[in-house]
Amino acid sequence: MSRRDIFTDVAAILHPIPQPSRPGDEDHEGFLEGRHQATEEQRQTEENLRLAWEEGDQDPLIAALAAARRAKEDAERRIRELIAYGREFVQPRPYTLGDLAAAAGMSISGVRTAYGHRDVDTVAESIGGKPREWRAPDPDDGKTSA
Repeated sequence: MSRRDIFTDVAAILHPIPQPSRPGDEDHEGFLEGRHQATEEQRQTEENLRLAWEEGDQDPLIAALAAARRAKEDAERRIRELIAYGREFVQPRPYTLGDLAAAAGMSISGVRTAYGHRDVDTVAESIGGKPREWRAPDPDDGKTSA
C-alpha cells in the first residue's frame, strides 16, 4: 500500500477533476478543457502548498481549511450586502423577503435579520447611493460588546 501525499490530496480536493455525467461527454471540447484546467489548478496548488511547507513550515491542510473559512466568510458578507441592497436600495419597492430567501437559501425570518446598518452603509459606499428612507432595525442595536 502506498503512502498518501497530503499536498496532492489537498490539491485534488480543492480542484476536483470533472467526471462525465453521461457517456460521450468526455469527448466534448468544453469538458476536455475543464479537465485540463482542473489538472493545471491541481498541479499549481500542489506546488504552492509544497513551497509554503518548505519555506514557512505551513501545514497544507490547515492552510487550505483557513482559506476555505475566509472564502466562506467573504461569501456570507456578500450575501448580507446583496440582501441589504435588495431590501434597502431598490426603488420603488424592495425585493420581497420570499424572493430573497429563496435565492439565498434562507428562511424569510433569516433574510429579515441577515443584515444590519453596517452592511447597508457598506453597500451605500460601494454603489455611491443612498438607502430608502426606511431602514430595517439593526440586529446589533441594543447588544453590548464583550
